[in-house]
Amino acid sequence: MRQAGFKSILVLFATLLCATGAIADDEESKPTRDLSRLSVFAQPSISFLSFDQRKYFQNAVDTIYAEFKSQAVDAEESLYVAKQNFQKVNFCFPVTAGLQYQVTDGHFLSAGIGFIYDNESVVLSDRKNKAHNYSYTIQGVPAFLEYRLAIPGNLITLSNGGLFSVAVRWYWTLPGTEIYTTWGKLEANNKPWGAGFGVSLGYLIASWNGLNVFGDIGFSTIKVESKETFADIVPDGPTEKAKWDIGGLQLQIRMSFGLIKMPAVKLEDAVAKNKDAKASNATAVADSTTAQKPVADTTAAPKPAEKPVENATPSSESADKNAGDAAGNETAPATTAEPPAEKIQPKAE
Repeated sequence: MRQAGFKSILVLFATLLCATGAIADDEESKPTRDLSRLSVFAQPSISFLSFDQRKYFQNAVDTIYAEFKSQAVDAEESLYVAKQNFQKVNFCFPVTAGLQYQVTDGHFLSAGIGFIYDNESVVLSDRKNKAHNYSYTIQGVPAFLEYRLAIPGNLITLSNGGLFSVAVRWYWTLPGTEIYTTWGKLEANNKPWGAGFGVSLGYLIASWNGLNVFGDIGFSTIKVESKETFADIVPDGPTEKAKWDIGGLQLQIRMSFGLIKMPAVKLEDAVAKNKDAKASNATAVADSTTAQKPVADTTAAPKPAEKPVENATPSSESADKNAGDAAGNETAPATTAEPPAEKIQPKAE
């Protein structure tokens, strides 16, 4: 019966993932980021509880089986005595719901409440082939506060945009957190300072018209204790105060719907900031590439172009002409003109 329920839940999860994939294939639903300021969310999940106290109940079933065997008077009655064993892994399907507020771009605060229910039961038959049912149920009502951070796309992403996120939670337990069995009931003490924490890694699978679908994998530890003992709810149980853990490994599908969108101005600023970051990264890469190449020396003066020499050997005629020109250009030495001599006339006697 339990295996059939588990298969049904797996089919439901597979159907949900297929529907999410169909949304993600739409061009308009390409996931980039959560654009909601305020949103509500629901989160179904599969959880493998860290409940180590299951051995107390298995020991009780083994003891009862041994008693039924000892009461058989012959081999025929002994054949009627049979038992089932409790499963060695406690898995269940918690459901969580709450409110999420995006303080600034990529920074989210959430508050929510969940419900954990895990019923384990076995059937034993006695020497008269009469069936006896024994069971225990782990129930939890955790409330939590969560901080979620969207990881920038330049650090880790599978496509364009910041799609990954990490989340940290702090848990409190509320009334209704208990264990009840065929033999009795344990109620947990709900401490005001909390009961444990959880961490998870999420990926934005699809975003369409305000609907965002995340896939998360996480781990939590939610330790509770009671004033009663396990001896009060199971035969031959420990007599110290009961303690147990309702946390564990979780696979989650988180669906949120935006009630209030982020302001348009801030969205444009965020997009521009993302573009500026990409441009600066490209510039840094280009600068680093240029720095590796040798730079040519541009300070040396360019050499003057040499003119081709024509008729380097002059002919004899041109040589004579050149010589004549040189002779004509020579200037005669300067002469000083002497004044004319005065004529001496003889004196008359």
